[in-house]
Amino acid sequence: MAEFMNASEGTISVKEAVSGTTLVTSEPDNYIERLKKLPPDIKADAFICQLSTNDATRNKPLGAVSHTGEYDTDTIIGAIEYIIDYARSAYHCPVYFYTGTYYDSQLYAEMVESLKDIAGKHNIGIINLWDSEEMRAVSQDDYQLYMADPIHPTKAGYRLWWTPEFVSYLKQHI
Repeated sequence: MAEFMNASEGTISVKEAVSGTTLVTSEPDNYIERLKKLPPDIKADAFICQLSTNDATRNKPLGAVSHTGEYDTDTIIGAIEYIIDYARSAYHCPVYFYTGTYYDSQLYAEMVESLKDIAGKHNIGIINLWDSEEMRAVSQDDYQLYMADPIHPTKAGYRLWWTPEFVSYLKQHI
């Protein structure tokens, strides 16, 4: 989506995406490890992070929202809270998470619900493709075009289905 938004909206993105990685730090090359490698002096209007489907498919522990400011980054919730705090302190900008579109996963459904709780606590935005009725109402033909499998969009899916949702949301919130 970053490349498509750069082309259509004139945004400038720093993209740090590595296939197969997780939020939780118990896995190598996780989001937090990669985040710490980015230059801390990036001037950002927004920090956008995916709610990783890999954590759900690998059945990583969900964890609980922290009440102490200490985060267990070996859990999904702890990693999310850590990422929010780190991004805010490093980049001094609004933080947004985005979800994937709906697929059959109880853990990912729980992750989305937890993210909503975290959003209230940390005052972040969510580009919530998971709960979007419009995204769920796509025709079967379009779904076949847009998705390589139940989790991963095709290039057409990113360009024609997900990117317009991102652009619309971000124009309203940034």
